[in-house]
Amino acid sequence: MLTRNLPPALKPGDLVVIVSPSSALADATLVDGAKHTLENWGLRVRVAPHALDHVGHFAGKDEDRCADIVNALLDPEVRCILCSRGGYGVLRLLEKMNLSSLLADRKWIIGFSDITAFHAGVSHNRCCSLHAPMAKALANSHSQKSVLHTMHDILFGLKGMDYKVETHPMNREGVASGKLYGGNLSLIYSLQGTPYQFPTKGNILFIEDLSEKLYHVDRMMHNLRLSGMLSKLNGLIVGQFSDMVPNVEFGQTLEEIIMSMVADYDYPVCFNFPVGHEGKNLPMVEGARVELSVNSNNVTLIQK
Repeated sequence: MLTRNLPPALKPGDLVVIVSPSSALADATLVDGAKHTLENWGLRVRVAPHALDHVGHFAGKDEDRCADIVNALLDPEVRCILCSRGGYGVLRLLEKMNLSSLLADRKWIIGFSDITAFHAGVSHNRCCSLHAPMAKALANSHSQKSVLHTMHDILFGLKGMDYKVETHPMNREGVASGKLYGGNLSLIYSLQGTPYQFPTKGNILFIEDLSEKLYHVDRMMHNLRLSGMLSKLNGLIVGQFSDMVPNVEFGQTLEEIIMSMVADYDYPVCFNFPVGHEGKNLPMVEGARVELSVNSNNVTLIQK
């Protein structure tokens, strides 16, 4: 039986609201494309009032972006909230929302990158959410068929996560189980010491990032180690670290940095898992109980 705290499965005719809690959209037609794909899934789609706003860096004023989210969470007709894009901005909204009262009616919340902060807030209320592609991928559905098919099946309750991926020479073998949490490393790092940091004791963490420098990754991983976060894990999944800033002078590769931070622990670690800012960004159900198996042949992640 799959995780009990999943939001109810979507069904044809359910209402999805598209919100923009972070950066402004550079291309508003992506929302139209995402709407078209979701409607092809049999869903009704509403674009939030401020989803296409542009105020400086952000998709509208803080209070307007927050209002779009709160109204969607409170509307009993809404069964799913799709974040249009990441960037930066969700962190500014967390303390403006009383998520403990807003999440009484569980509904799917979808997004990745900066939306990691939203997932973290949701996780503290024992609700599951979906770390998954957003408007750009949905608008370009022809190039994202397999990932979007998996995303559809998870949302509609047809199946859970059941992934098998290639091994990596830096992997550390083993089998572990626990609840799955994570997302963008920069956001996980930013949430450390706040009421919204992910619950990692006995769980499995996944991390990914974009356009970072090696010493930034080293600093963030040291933070996770010094805080005790890494020592409490049952397993670590390292996703795609895309467009890394070259810095051979640092003296360590990304994989070497991360392995040095977990060298004192014996849980399984896998690298280059297809989650992050690449074309293949597998949907990850935050808060779902999973089993991670890392061996010399492959890596499997199965929802329990």
